Amino acid sequence: MLKDTVDSCMEYRILGLAAEAAFFTLLSVPPLLLSLIGLLGYVDDWTGTDSISSLEANLIEASRTVLSDKGVREIAQPILDDVMKGGRPDVISIGFLFALWSGSRAVNVFIDTITVMYGLDGVRGIVKTRLVAFLLFLAALLIGSVALPLMVAGPDAVVRIVPWSETLVQVLYWPVVLVLSVAFLTTLYHVSVPVRSPWIEDVPGALVALAMWVFGSFLLRIYLTSTIEGASIYGSLAAAVAVMLWIGVSAFAVLVGAAVNAAIDRVWPAAATAAARAANERVREAQVAEYVARAAAQRGPAPDDDGDDPDMPSEFPERWSRFLPPEDVSSRFRTHAKSMHPPHKPDGS
Repeated sequence: MLKDTVDSCMEYRILGLAAEAAFFTLLSVPPLLLSLIGLLGYVDDWTGTDSISSLEANLIEASRTVLSDKGVREIAQPILDDVMKGGRPDVISIGFLFALWSGSRAVNVFIDTITVMYGLDGVRGIVKTRLVAFLLFLAALLIGSVALPLMVAGPDAVVRIVPWSETLVQVLYWPVVLVLSVAFLTTLYHVSVPVRSPWIEDVPGALVALAMWVFGSFLLRIYLTSTIEGASIYGSLAAAVAVMLWIGVSAFAVLVGAAVNAAIDRVWPAAATAAARAANERVREAQVAEYVARAAAQRGPAPDDDGDDPDMPSEFPERWSRFLPPEDVSSRFRTHAKSMHPPHKPDGS
């Protein structure tokens, strides 16, 4: 099973697919943040608060880790000033649409790869696949907006918000985070497969993915500490590079978990996936047979076989003496002589 998992990872080039998913995920973040900032102008008008000013100051300070001072003055500051002038319906609509397209495109990479790993490519249509990717991205957006800040901040942040539950939070915080993470990954694997199988069968891949994510994040932190922090060759792009690498590690872990689930299903197949794979193979064989028959019909009937090679110029066989073995040249000459001088048939009288 381990060999099958490694072969699947190599065959379906999950490193490249993880990089593709990371790119589209990172591409969805800026328009999503801009649309949320534009929406915040309406929220301030409704609630009478002035949270947008402090948010703008925090964003300007965060942009200094990515842009130079000139870039902050000429790029980040004008954009934020323009977006934060009250509600911006154009920024909200366009930003959300672009973020939804880019984010769902990243989720579509996971769904397509998982489907191919199970040998069920072509079972689910393109439109249905994109719709599933869109809904999964919305679910991930809602869950991630709550789970990721809590995972980054740790239990101390929750204790500061709810001080009376310090003991309970210290005991249950990380078990609850782990259970929710495994449940989300298992649901992703379960929904990505075009046919329904027991939900519990996708848990092993989720556990492997979570373990790889934790281990990969630990190694990435060591790498970033020694290469990007302080004086770095990446310069002002260090923060963006760090985020891109972290998303890439996360995507790679998810795809490895999918490969583990697919390998398990090939060794101990579920009834639904085995039947779907067999039906998919029959469809492929029928398509290949139809293609071969169509190609044969387009070529037309084969020419009459007169015993000679049609690619050989029978009138001048000596031209091929440099390319054919001696015995073949001799046979060609004999055949040529017989065709030029047919044997004389004696009269029947």
